[in-house]
Amino acid sequence: MRPLVLFDIDGTLLLSASAGSRAIEAAFAEEYDDTSFVRTVRFDGKTDPQIIRELYSAAGHPERATTARIATLLERYLTHLEQGLAERGHLVRILPGIVQLLDALATRSDAVVGLLTGNIASGARLKLGAAGIAFNRFALGAYGSDSAHRHELPAIAAARAEPFLGRIPTGASVVILGDTPADVTCGASIGARAVAVATGSYSVAELNAAGAWRSFDTFADTEAVLEAVLCSTSN
Repeated sequence: MRPLVLFDIDGTLLLSASAGSRAIEAAFAEEYDDTSFVRTVRFDGKTDPQIIRELYSAAGHPERATTARIATLLERYLTHLEQGLAERGHLVRILPGIVQLLDALATRSDAVVGLLTGNIASGARLKLGAAGIAFNRFALGAYGSDSAHRHELPAIAAARAEPFLGRIPTGASVVILGDTPADVTCGASIGARAVAVATGSYSVAELNAAGAWRSFDTFADTEAVLEAVLCSTSN
């Protein structure tokens, strides 16, 4: 059965040299003189709207986190992200083994490759472009702009895979590659497997404890990662 292979972006495909957090802080700086609260909230494993909601709470104004206000702040965020990447895009780097892994998957007819990320879609496109990864390498995606709740994104991605697979995939035929416990656990409702990598802020031990099917220090060993991704039964 052809799998749906879904990649997280930050900490999995690339490191953006804090471009996202800088852009969000700059967006909040248009509302607040003191943005020190931004550094009290972890961003990894969360969707962009979730991060903004948590930051309004950290600033002491949870009532500001309305749908309309979050949308406005995200527009400002995108402006700052684009500007920041134009100035500092040379610092964005693709993580070990990613080019080889994407190339290997592209040669296969037995996998559909997509994105599953907390980034809103436009932000995902900007970050991938800065890293030199073509957005159209991915057949589909589910983004923070689709839902603020990360656990809802796998089902969205699976539904978008139906034209490619002739079915909505579930269970072990959905494989999520990510670097946080949230990536590992978000697909539980559809029975997805998680192949985790410790190139973000979490160790292999922490990712295994979250329930990862397999965990790697990096994705540099293309054959081993492919085996983990394409194998549908546990060893």
